[in-house]
This record gives sequence, structure tokens and C-alpha cells, in this order.
Amino acid sequence: MNDAALTAAIDSDPFGGSDVVPTRLGDALIARITQAIHDGRLKPGDALPSESRIAASFGVSKPIAREAIRQLAAMGVVHIQQGKVTRVQALNAAPLDRFFRFAVSGSKTGLIQAVELRRILEPPIAAHSAERRSEADLERLRGILQRMEAALGDVPRWIEADLDFHEAIAASSGNRLLDFQIRGLRPVIRQVMEIFNSREARTQADWRKTYERHVRVVEAIAIGDIAAAQAAMNKHFEAAEAAIAEIAASREEYHDDRTRARP
Repeated sequence: MNDAALTAAIDSDPFGGSDVVPTRLGDALIARITQAIHDGRLKPGDALPSESRIAASFGVSKPIAREAIRQLAAMGVVHIQQGKVTRVQALNAAPLDRFFRFAVSGSKTGLIQAVELRRILEPPIAAHSAERRSEADLERLRGILQRMEAALGDVPRWIEADLDFHEAIAASSGNRLLDFQIRGLRPVIRQVMEIFNSREARTQADWRKTYERHVRVVEAIAIGDIAAAQAAMNKHFEAAEAAIAEIAASREEYHDDRTRARP
């Protein structure tokens, strides 16, 4: 290859054609590929260079390049399809989704801890939303409130609207990491909501009170009252926690009764 051809090849290489330091090669390779994405040299939808080209660009073996790509896929940075080119994808909450499902595993303790995590995160998120939300954000929240009111007493429809409600507030907070956290928690939050909303003793008045708590959060966000938005979200969680504690206690009693009944 002559000098002109070599220069052209390096210029077309999104990784700059330089080797990585030969220690912890996999981590260094991942760092360089993600840097190319952050710099805009590789954009969502772009095809990732082949394993061979990546290995040559960085001066590493193909197995190291292959493992780095697999780890990037696990992180949600690239998408691998059998028989097709690997492509860069926009960041999403899928890796957090998988992590939280594994961490909670449907256990009572895990679900209670998930509620505690939400209690820590969501009141400040509502406060950020009150400060930073756009008119489009408000329109989205008001549309979700309409769906929630129409779904009172209908558990599956209510849960979908409620999940969208909390995600919409996080999306309007102006903080992408908080947005990812709440979206990543969606399957775990769904489990909590299914337990909370399926209580036999729940009346139509209970449904209406829950709905009104959501309305007060949006009202505070709409007028830009940071303190009121945070307080309204705190009130919402206070009511939910009382019900979840009641459910947890009843489950313990049920478990104890079954244990005593065994021969």
C-alpha cells in the first residue's frame, strides 16, 4: 500500500488507526469504540466495522475484538444480528431493565426496596420537571391523566397509563440519566403496581383518590412550583407505601398459615 492509500485508509477509520495500550486490551478497546460514538464518528444506525477491521485498527486479536463487541451489545451500545452487520444504537434503558429484574427477582424484599428506590428518586425528579418541563411535556402528562381517568378500576389499562405517567415526568426532568433509571425500573414497578392495584378491598373512591394524587403532581409541575411538585410526589408515595406494607403483612400471614398447615 502506498503512502496516499494508507493515509486514505486511516482517514476513513473511525478509530483513528492507532493501537491501544496492550494492558486490559478488552477494556481499552471498549473505551476507544465508545469514545468514537461519543465524538460522533460513529452515530446510531451506523454499521460497526467488522471484527477484522477493528482488530487491525487497534492492533489486537480478533477474539479480543469479538469479546469487546459482545460486551458493548450487553451494555446496549450496539445491536448484533446473526448474519447482519452490527450497528450502533441509541442508548436505552434495556441493560438497566435486565439488571433490576435480576436484582429484585420478584421477591417481597426486592419489591419493597424498589419502592424505596423510587421514593428516593421520584420526588426530586418531579421538582426538576417543575423547573424544566416544556409545553410539549405538559401536553403529554395531561394526555396520560385523561387515560388514567378513563381507566379507573381497570387494572391493566391503569397500570400502563401509570407507568407512562412516571416515565413522562422523568423524561421532562431534563436529566437523561434519571430518565434511564425510571425506564429501567419499569418491569419492577409493574410488579409493584399489579400488587397494589389488585387489592380486593379497593373501592372506586380509592381509585379516585389515587388519580387525584397524580393530578396534584401535574398541577404543581404545570405552574412551575418546585416545592409543591416534590411534596405532591412525596404524598403519593406515602399513600402507596401504607398499602404495600399492608399487602406485605398479609402475605407473611398467608405464608405462616401455609407453613403451619404442613404435616
